[in-house]
Amino acid sequence: MTTAKFSEILDGYEFCALADLMDTQAFVSLERGTVHIVSGDLELDQELPEDIETGPYLALPGKRELDLGWDLAMEFSEKYLQNDAETVRGFFRRRGAYARFKEFLECRGQLAAWFEFERSPTESRLRQWCADHGIDLV
Repeated sequence: MTTAKFSEILDGYEFCALADLMDTQAFVSLERGTVHIVSGDLELDQELPEDIETGPYLALPGKRELDLGWDLAMEFSEKYLQNDAETVRGFFRRRGAYARFKEFLECRGQLAAWFEFERSPTESRLRQWCADHGIDLV
């Protein structure tokens, strides 16, 4: 079983979620439990292990894989933006939905509430993903 720091797993996940449009992915070493970010678009100050492409690494999941996409945004909208739920639904019918969604939330003064709402399901589903893949968290 691999042991990894949850804070590093979460940081890697969140970095990739923020860099959503870029060719960026985070991997956890199944031998060392370390997290490494690989990006074709960004210059990172992190030195990657030589075996990153061939060694025992597992790619961290994205929002879709953790089921943190459309359903979660709609749940938030129906709870906090009842009058705007149809507008939010429209965002998710096209590419770039999260950017438009977050801009909309900022205009409505709800961006901080969204991040707070999103945090708990993100952390619990990421923890479950680690457990499902034999990663013991510290």
